[in-house]
Amino acid sequence: MSRTARIERVTNETKVLVEIDLDGTGQGDLNTGVGFYDHMLNQLAKHGGFDLTVRTEGDLEIDAHHTMEDTAIALGDAFSRALGDKAGIRRYGSATIPMDEVLCRAAVDLSGRPYVVHDEPELAPYIGPVYPTSMTRHIFESFGFAAKVTLHVSVLRAARDGGKPDAHHVVEAQFKAFSRALREAVEIDPRNAGALPSTKGVL
Repeated sequence: MSRTARIERVTNETKVLVEIDLDGTGQGDLNTGVGFYDHMLNQLAKHGGFDLTVRTEGDLEIDAHHTMEDTAIALGDAFSRALGDKAGIRRYGSATIPMDEVLCRAAVDLSGRPYVVHDEPELAPYIGPVYPTSMTRHIFESFGFAAKVTLHVSVLRAARDGGKPDAHHVVEAQFKAFSRALREAVEIDPRNAGALPSTKGVL
């Protein structure tokens, strides 16, 4: 069965289109108007193994907040719909990813219970001209609650001894770990024989 979804989210602040195929080949077609955010969504496509299209028109004349938040909400909604009844999935996924001096861990449970924990060091306020680093937590929270998943993302090491964290590396390592954890969690487990991986019988 095809595990795909298409979501259109329209508010007074943004217009978002998301299309996702959980069993894709890692192709990303992304345009949010926030270059570094597009770069991070491309990590999700490539390292998650998803085919992902995102088109967002937002009120960037104000700031990037609404654009990034609403994109994450639509993405989480699309992800949840593409999962369908979750029959046969692994459910859990985790990844520990190095990126030069940075080490990051992400763990996910496709539980149907939204809960997000996010730990990162203090970073420079912006990456590029319009990506506020404070939004990384909010992106994960918005996705997690819309997708109804439990997500933990932690930065285990952020800088070389005595140095300051490179915000680009720290955020990118988080997205790569997040993507790899999702990839594992959505995989079909042949040992499940199409059953839900839950003693409750509900996810």
